Amino acid sequence: MRPINNWNEVQSSDTDFRRPEAGGYICRIISATDTPDKEYIRLEYDIDAGEYKGYWQETAEKFGWWGGDFYRSYKESAQGMFKGFIESVEGSNSGYVWNWDEKTLVGKQIGIVLGEEEYVKNDGSVATRLKVRSTKTVQAINEGRFRVPKLKKLDGEKAQETAQAPSGFTLTTDDTPF
Repeated sequence: MRPINNWNEVQSSDTDFRRPEAGGYICRIISATDTPDKEYIRLEYDIDAGEYKGYWQETAEKFGWWGGDFYRSYKESAQGMFKGFIESVEGSNSGYVWNWDEKTLVGKQIGIVLGEEEYVKNDGSVATRLKVRSTKTVQAINEGRFRVPKLKKLDGEKAQETAQAPSGFTLTTDDTPF
C-alpha cells in the first residue's frame, strides 16, 4: 500500500454518522430536471427542518454523493400521482401556483415521507436505504398526518439469487436446455 503523504492533516471520519429514520420530514426542493422523452421530473431535495436539516448536503460533503432524490412521472397512467405531488407543493408554499415549468419548483418546501427498503449491495449483502414513499403538505407533516411505511423487504428467493450471482450474470433455476 502506498503511504498517504499528508496523513497528519487527514481528519478522521465521524464513525457515529447518523441517518434519518423512516418518517415524515419537511424538505426543500434543490433541483428539478425534466426528461420529456420519458415523461418524468427528477427532483433533488434536502431536509429543511429539525435534527436532520441539511442531511443530504452534509452527506455529499463527507462522502461525495447526493442521496436525496426522487422521480415524479407525468405519463398518462401516473397523472393522478403527479397531481398529488403538485398539490403538496402548492399547499406547502403560500401563493405558489404550478405553471408547467419545473424550474419553479426549486426552492419550494414540501413534506416527504421516507420509508426503508432492502437492496443488495455490490458485495452481495443485504442492506437498507431510505426512499421517498409519498409527498404531503408541510402542514400534514407538522401535524403527523402521514403513515410511516413498513420496511419494504426483498423477495427472499430473488435476494438470494442476486447475492450469489457473479457480476454480469443472472442465476436461473430453469433446467439446462441441452
